Amino acid sequence: MIDLTTNYLGLKLRSPLVVSASPLSRDADGICRLEDAGASAVVLYSLFEEQLRLEEMDLEYHLNAGTESFPESLTYFPKPSEFHTGPEGYLDHIRKAKGSVSIPIIASLNGSTMGGWTKFAADIERAGADAIECNIYYIPTDPRLSAEDVEKTYVDILRAVKSAVSIPVAVKLSPFFSNMANIAHRLDEAGADALVLFNRFYQPDIDLEELEIRPNVLLSTPHALRLPLTWIGILHGRVKAALAGTGGVHSAEDVIKLLMVGANVTMLCSALMRHGVNHLRHVERELREWMEEHEYESVTQMQGSMSQIKCPDPTAFERAQYMRAVKGMQHIHMTGWH
Repeated sequence: MIDLTTNYLGLKLRSPLVVSASPLSRDADGICRLEDAGASAVVLYSLFEEQLRLEEMDLEYHLNAGTESFPESLTYFPKPSEFHTGPEGYLDHIRKAKGSVSIPIIASLNGSTMGGWTKFAADIERAGADAIECNIYYIPTDPRLSAEDVEKTYVDILRAVKSAVSIPVAVKLSPFFSNMANIAHRLDEAGADALVLFNRFYQPDIDLEELEIRPNVLLSTPHALRLPLTWIGILHGRVKAALAGTGGVHSAEDVIKLLMVGANVTMLCSALMRHGVNHLRHVERELREWMEEHEYESVTQMQGSMSQIKCPDPTAFERAQYMRAVKGMQHIHMTGWH
């Protein structure tokens, strides 16, 4: 009997297949379909820091201020009407989701600065969420801001949310740190219950006819898996926090690779947007088949077996492997493709 159960954020999940924040969780019916297809937990779409500020200030005024001279800049920021729901609507959505499914519901708070928005985490807990994923979407643009200051913001936000709730808190990170291992260690020490690797920044595009900046949202491809694969493999066994791999998870093979390097869960989004929620059934079936064929009895048995700590060649995660890869490319260039 294959045991797919895993532990994440102090929760025992029926499998490592978790659905990350996306429009798929926009309503209770969608969450029910995800549970029926085999999702072991669902991360709700994000509630943005800016949505919470709407209760305290006229965000529309601040977004429009000074744009009369540069009308093309108006399209850089989302309008309040584009937000899916406000704070009260988000809390109601959590309550409806909890009343509709038996799997854990993980709320998502998306912000980039210190402030009162972090206190909303307590309302999320009272609404019944099983955990909170803190999605710190932060692109520093001030050239005078040091790396230390940037990292301190992440740690301070985590501490503020942790101080407001008793439920587990995960931090979703970008890979853009001077020392990824160090910030992971600092967040681990500050009490992060899990690290979600990695966030994707959505760089805008420019419409040259309308002179507007437009969002350019692209679904991930399996190639994106390499980055979380590398860093989960390095961090496994070096931090107490659970590790979630997100970005590039499209197939059972992707799930297996992440589990092998030490992921507690693997998060799917783009593959479900592309193939439909029933793709979860396909991934789970192939995961079971692979485990049976290779005589693995449980997910726990697989987890971390190919991490840096346990790898016969630890340099495979570091610079030595990079040099080998470059030399391999040189060899291909000299001999030609066959």
